[in-house]
Formats: sequence, C-alpha cells, structure tokens
Amino acid sequence: MEQNDKLSRIVEARMKLKNRFGEKIKQTPSVADERPMGKGKPNRHGMPEIPVGQTETRKWPVLDLGIQPEIPLAEWQLIIDGEVEHPVTLNWDDFMALPQTEDTSDFHCVTTWSKLNMNWKGVRLLDLAALVQPKETATHILCYGYDDYTTNVSLEEALKPDVLLVHTYEGAPLPPEHGGPVRMITPQLYAWKGSKWINRIKFLKENVLGFWEERGYSNTAYPWRNDRYS
Repeated sequence: MEQNDKLSRIVEARMKLKNRFGEKIKQTPSVADERPMGKGKPNRHGMPEIPVGQTETRKWPVLDLGIQPEIPLAEWQLIIDGEVEHPVTLNWDDFMALPQTEDTSDFHCVTTWSKLNMNWKGVRLLDLAALVQPKETATHILCYGYDDYTTNVSLEEALKPDVLLVHTYEGAPLPPEHGGPVRMITPQLYAWKGSKWINRIKFLKENVLGFWEERGYSNTAYPWRNDRYS
C-alpha cells in the first residue's frame, strides 16, 4: 500500500512538472530547430541522426578526468537537494525501488564521435524530480560525480523523457569505466552533460557553471548547432 501511494505521488508530481515545463521542452533546439546541422535520416526527435562534426563509432571510448572511483553498491548513495520541497538521500535499494525505464538513445561526445542505438535501463530524472518536487524558483540542476566532476543542465533539458540515471547497458550492469554503478545520460545534448559515477543532483534557482563549463565549454551543448564551446 505504501509503495502504491508513493508511485501515485510521483505520477501526480510528474504530470505537474510536464505541464510546467512542457512548452519550454518543445522549444528546445534538439526538438524545434528548423535548420539543424548534420546528416543522415531523422532521429527520434526529428534531427539528423549524425550531428554536424560527428563521426559514428561502433566502439564506446572511455573518457574521464583520470579518476575511476570504485563504489560498492552497499555504499552508493544519491543526494537530491537544493531548491526542492522534499530533499532525499537514496541508497541503492531506494533507487531501484523507483519506476524503472528502458530506453534506446544515441550518445554524442564533444570529441566528435557518436554511438547510436544504445540500450539503457534506469530512472528518469523526471521521476527523481517528481519525488523531490522542485520549487517554482528552480531553473537548473548541478550534477556531481564521485570523481568530483560537476556539470550544469537547464530543467527544460533535464526533464526530457530520455534523460536517465542509468545502471544497465545492453542488459548488463553499467561498466565502472563508463560511470557505473550509475551515470546520467543526456541524449539530446553532448554527453559531458551527463555525469559519470553520479552521487548528487542539486536543484538551483540560477545557472552555475560546472567543471567543463568553467573551462570554456558551452552552457547549452546542442549537438545540431555545433554548440561545443562558449
């Protein structure tokens, strides 16, 4: 009964967020751009499958800051706080008890490679937001990794249905070198916007630069506009 009540609250809060940010999401460049740059057939959002300046790869290159933390599941946690009504700290069991989503999406790295049709399982950031209920003042999130990495994302991008915190890739646990046990993915933005080894999501009332954004990378990171650097 308690689990059903929790699910009902998440669904209700999710619908409120959808109503609040729905129009902004529809106007984002990866959905609404009338002159996107790229090549190939239309992707799931109507953009060219391969964004400008990208080359398709079959491999999944490993990129990080030179640190690959090892986090046992018994010690993993996710803090969600900031401009929210109900901040939480989730352990692994809490996280896995949330609605689970399977999705297929593409992965575009700013270093010019794209990997297509990757199969994921995880929790939508939308459902995590519904759990904590962002305040009306919230406009962005800042994501933190166990490797001390940070990156910022606007809420109209973060709340898209294909933005997930994934724990499974191609039916197997997400490999540690790719951010396991849990990383965020942002299929409609360059992949640096998805923190590997994620352990905190802070909702903000204004934009705050993350690790690469402080070093000259774009705040917005739209692949179909070649939006790599500020």
